[in-house]
Amino acid sequence: MTAELLKGALAEHGVKRLPQKEIRAAAVLVPLRFRTGKLQLILTRRTEHLQHHAGEISFPGGGVDSQDKDDWATALRETQEEIGVAPGQIEYLGRLDDCYSIHSYRVSCHVGLLPDKVDFSLNPGEIAELIEFPLAALADPAIYHQENWQHQGRSLPVDFYTLDSQVIWGMTAGILKQLLERLKPLI
Repeated sequence: MTAELLKGALAEHGVKRLPQKEIRAAAVLVPLRFRTGKLQLILTRRTEHLQHHAGEISFPGGGVDSQDKDDWATALRETQEEIGVAPGQIEYLGRLDDCYSIHSYRVSCHVGLLPDKVDFSLNPGEIAELIEFPLAALADPAIYHQENWQHQGRSLPVDFYTLDSQVIWGMTAGILKQLLERLKPLI
């Protein structure tokens, strides 16, 4: 598998861009890398003291700032701030559909390829640990389930992946589900 094959698989699908509405824009990076010939997904566990998403597994990302040229620039800046990977080390692979968070953000989702050997530098104020999984292991249907949750009077489907006692859920799991669907022919 190569970066070109990943780009091609992601480009086969049109990207659903959601309207900004009256909410804040945000962006995440879905970081991948090849390790010992296998495609790996990199996630973070947020620190316990944060106001939102404390202790949850997530992708690097955050709100768009006025100095960001676009939402890809936001994803790169946030990745550098959270896990210490410089923008020049990340190869753009493509986009996934936008999504809305329950915390009133419209989130653009970008997929990037990191080098096999990269020095991570976790921001201790935001990130408790780095988690890396083989993408093929995450594609196992046995580790996935969906629940209907109530939020502000509405029933919402919530995705869950459980692997090695780690639980990926919510918007992060929804983004992961979309990634796995798009890359399925390559996994």
